[in-house]
Amino acid sequence: MAKEFVKDVTAMEDDFAKWYTDVVTKAELVDYSSVRGSMIIRPYGYALWENVKEALDQRIKATGHENVYMPLFIPESLLTKEKDHIEGFAPEVAWVTHGGDEKLAERLVVRPTSEVLFCEHYSNIIHSYRDLPKLYNQWSNVVRWEKTTRPFLRTLEFLWQEGHTAHATAEEAQEETIRMLEEYAYICEEFLGIPVVKGQKTEKEKFAGADATYTIETLMHDGKALQSATSHNFGDGFAKAFNIQYLNKDGKQAYVHQTSWGFTTRVIGALIMVHGDNRGLVIPPRIAPTQVMIVPIAQHKEGVLDYAYALKNSLASSIRVGIDASDKKPGWKFNEYEMKGIPLRLEVGPKDIEAGQVVLARRDTGEKMTVAADRVKEVIHVLLETIQRDMFDKALEHREANTASVTSYEEFVTLFDGKNPGFVKAMWCGERACEDKIKEETSATSRCIPFEQESIGNTCVCCGKEATKLVYWAKAY
Repeated sequence: MAKEFVKDVTAMEDDFAKWYTDVVTKAELVDYSSVRGSMIIRPYGYALWENVKEALDQRIKATGHENVYMPLFIPESLLTKEKDHIEGFAPEVAWVTHGGDEKLAERLVVRPTSEVLFCEHYSNIIHSYRDLPKLYNQWSNVVRWEKTTRPFLRTLEFLWQEGHTAHATAEEAQEETIRMLEEYAYICEEFLGIPVVKGQKTEKEKFAGADATYTIETLMHDGKALQSATSHNFGDGFAKAFNIQYLNKDGKQAYVHQTSWGFTTRVIGALIMVHGDNRGLVIPPRIAPTQVMIVPIAQHKEGVLDYAYALKNSLASSIRVGIDASDKKPGWKFNEYEMKGIPLRLEVGPKDIEAGQVVLARRDTGEKMTVAADRVKEVIHVLLETIQRDMFDKALEHREANTASVTSYEEFVTLFDGKNPGFVKAMWCGERACEDKIKEETSATSRCIPFEQESIGNTCVCCGKEATKLVYWAKAY
């Protein structure tokens, strides 16, 4: 039965990309729409996003931010006010040229991001130091016309959160930028069970128009990296382009300092690729739409369903619990919920009821255990926390086992030759030419300059000149 259920899922060892696509469709996370590169997020996939969103939204609000909503469309003249910004997004923007049958006097952009909209708004409402800081966030969709697409990882339209803040000083803006990066790292590690590397992007890789971009980088099961969230310090560049000035405490006009930070449905792709296996999804309990699925055994026998539903009701006050009382065979149900990654399965049948026990099965390890019925709630709570911790530890162990340190360019090139070796730590001189050469010759990109610096040599791995910065390199999604 198990083989029959998963027969349409490619083994990740054979073709990781195909495995990923099989899992997102077989587990009913998404369906494809009639527009190339767009996805329909199905209820189970959207429930995952809602749980991540709720956790992050609570932390965003707890740090003093307010949710707002900006328009979907941006006039071309507004988008072009910040030169570096528009140049960075120009290849990806979708244009609206007609309204009904009439050609528009000015083209509109379907928002790829909302910096310019927030800037225009801030220029209208910020006048005095008393108006600062402005700590705004929005949950929305954005459109970027990607050439190559894959569900969750890269689609024409995706869902995200984008924070946009304005501050009186450069120091406050920098503090905000790092604070929000730390919030992203917390959500990834504590809820998604994904270990992150925190650091700064190089000048080449930073966000268009930003003074500095900071990132959390994660490592997928196949040895590729995924940029999982970013936080940008804009300095006063956008403020000068949009004339966002305020009267400071000395009675003088000054420009605000701004930040922007974003977290997207891409993290669902990371979740799949970090924790999934050849049987499908494996979901951390803290974000699982259903934490425990009850499967009645021999449910046609008297009293079994009544007992199962009573058990469900007793758990529902503190656990997200479901029950499958359909007429499918138990084996089919087992495999279906393994495919969907539900952390715990609870089996109960006539013999269990008679013995005053239930059977619990962990999705992450496959371990099964018999538990006294009067202790099941207590045991489940402990198990869910154990599973959450164990999943993080397993992902961390995988990352550490697939992180190498190199000092010679020959070794660097060999590591990446036809392979995805994971993270490679190497020293860098800071020159763009070396960064470009590495990408051209190995397809690896700089993922970040980590906050936690190590010294593994004094010279650049590429050119041999003096180097002071350790960089994480990897092939990436």
